[in-house]
Amino acid sequence: MKTSGAWIFLGLLWLFPAQPLPAQQGKWGNLFDGKDLKGWDTYIGPPLDDSGKMLSQQPVGLNHDPHRVFTVVDQQGEKLVRVSGENWGCLFTRNEYADFHLRLMFKWGKLLWSSKKKKKRDSGLLYFSVGENGADYGAWMRSQEFQIEEGNCGEYWGVAGGAEDIPATQSPNGDWVYNPSGSWHTFSEKSPVGRHCVKRGDAEKPSGEWNNLDLYCHGDTSVHVINGTVMMVLYHSSQLQNGSLVPLTKGKLQIQSEGAEIFYKNIVIEPLIAIPAGWLN
Repeated sequence: MKTSGAWIFLGLLWLFPAQPLPAQQGKWGNLFDGKDLKGWDTYIGPPLDDSGKMLSQQPVGLNHDPHRVFTVVDQQGEKLVRVSGENWGCLFTRNEYADFHLRLMFKWGKLLWSSKKKKKRDSGLLYFSVGENGADYGAWMRSQEFQIEEGNCGEYWGVAGGAEDIPATQSPNGDWVYNPSGSWHTFSEKSPVGRHCVKRGDAEKPSGEWNNLDLYCHGDTSVHVINGTVMMVLYHSSQLQNGSLVPLTKGKLQIQSEGAEIFYKNIVIEPLIAIPAGWLN
């Protein structure tokens, strides 16, 4: 059977995502144009000592980045977003998003800072971000976290009041692990089970290699995908307001600086009519 050139072309795009992603029927939009950080703002929290303790209550602030934590660099002829990790903070979009498919690539650098010097390299993609800067640890807005951390990519953290319902089972060490057949729990900072749910399985590449991250959000349901493998499905996205949970289905995107050097590229987004059925498992 003959295969059309168009299908071959689309297949190559998926197999080799390191190349720039073209528009698909006009839907894909670039959040990083490969030139500068236009469309993004920065926020950096208070300085920390090597134990992670705040040295003051005064944040470095909005769009003030004296240590150049967030920059665009040229690496082997390719423009990348570099997050040094030196200060706790975020690079965040000026626009808010709902019902979307976000795709990006990331790889770890070598530098570690502050309390992370002898720990796993850490960052994070925070979505449905709302409210004041610095609400969590003086650095991040209220949001849902797609964890980006060595060995733990794809896990969930509720940030500054973010909450999700996730089916999970408790492991022998006490962690709650995503399990589609598990019991349902609400994960948030006020929940008896805490605000952290561990991913199922592992699909990360060795440190220093590029990883593909896909985030699907539609309505109040989200799917965390690493290198084509579902890490977890999250339901009933909400936030704590005055002691009650209310829906949280739209917000900005934050990329964390959290003590480790990391690089990002091919940050693209498209509207999502529905989450593909194959990811809801």
